[in-house]
Amino acid sequence: MRRSTDRILTTHVGSLPRSQAVTDVLFAREAGTVADPRAASQVIGDAVSAVVHRQVAAGVDIVSDGEMSKISYATYIADRYSGFAGDTPREPGQDLVEFPRLLEKLAKLGSTAKYRRPRCVGEIRVRDAGPLQEDLRNFSAAVTAAKPVDAFLNAAAPGVLALFQPNDYYPSADAYLEALAEALRSEYEAIVAAGFVLQIDAPDLGMGRHTLYRNATVAEYLRRAAVHVEVLNSALRNIPPERLRLHMCWGNYEGPHHHDVPMELLLPIVIKARPQALLFEAANPRHAHEWAVFRDSRVPDDKILVPGVLSSTSNYIEHPLLVAERIGRFADIVGRERVIAGSDCGFSTFAGFGPVDPDIVYLKFAAMAEGARIASARLWPR
Repeated sequence: MRRSTDRILTTHVGSLPRSQAVTDVLFAREAGTVADPRAASQVIGDAVSAVVHRQVAAGVDIVSDGEMSKISYATYIADRYSGFAGDTPREPGQDLVEFPRLLEKLAKLGSTAKYRRPRCVGEIRVRDAGPLQEDLRNFSAAVTAAKPVDAFLNAAAPGVLALFQPNDYYPSADAYLEALAEALRSEYEAIVAAGFVLQIDAPDLGMGRHTLYRNATVAEYLRRAAVHVEVLNSALRNIPPERLRLHMCWGNYEGPHHHDVPMELLLPIVIKARPQALLFEAANPRHAHEWAVFRDSRVPDDKILVPGVLSSTSNYIEHPLLVAERIGRFADIVGRERVIAGSDCGFSTFAGFGPVDPDIVYLKFAAMAEGARIASARLWPR
């Protein structure tokens, strides 16, 4: 993993807006109605190439494939692993349940995704490695052509899959988590073997409190979060920490978020995760103040912090001076070489919807790059 050795590097969480052509392919694949599989694959491959080049042009140093091949960061597993079928009603967060008019408004805007949410109904095993291999080929070709500073690919944490795909087969929550972890291990290791940094998406560590574990006490939830980290660490046991980054969040939607569990309680747990880099929300109004939690905590010397300096749910384009200020706060805490600028979350958590206009996403990236240049000039004075 590249560090900010002579300037502040920039990255983001992973998902980026898909074109209508890409969205059409993804939903046709899910429905089993693709007329020309080769043409569909070409659409995805071309989109990966375009999105990598556009990231580099906007000033993003550490790029992703934009998750072009996935409808959602958590439900894609049904295409790759056996044991999943059916659908599951979406369970909104407790903060939205308490404001039904807002929940209805978000649903009308498309924030309630229309994709299938399968359940676990059988033994989980690798069913088809083809989609992953296609992802690796597409991204490798795009990275070779665009030449970014570094590149990462996303994969779901066992805990977030358990959050969105309920278990109807395994005898306990722990058994389900362990089965997910063992099955996912091959995907994790393949991504790293292909030469990419692996990003684990684990919103369960924050969002799980006001969704799956909404009826638990805080203490009970924190114990479950610790189990999620332990199981994840087991799945990552063969991968060096410096090839890993972990993203956690409290839900990528514009809502009250007044039930979000504080970072003060979560940090001692998530910091024990194996990945070297931690990506977290630090720009939105509910969590921007929590930079002080890192100031008042003992962050291990081997950890890299990737705070969100861009909001992923607002069409405001952050001013570069604000970006530089946010970067500087964390550099003052852990040192300039252990901070990379990032985004709060992905800009298109599922295909066909994104609260931020696609063109504004890249203007945000340009503002982040400019803010990183300003911060770098302050942190590495000539």
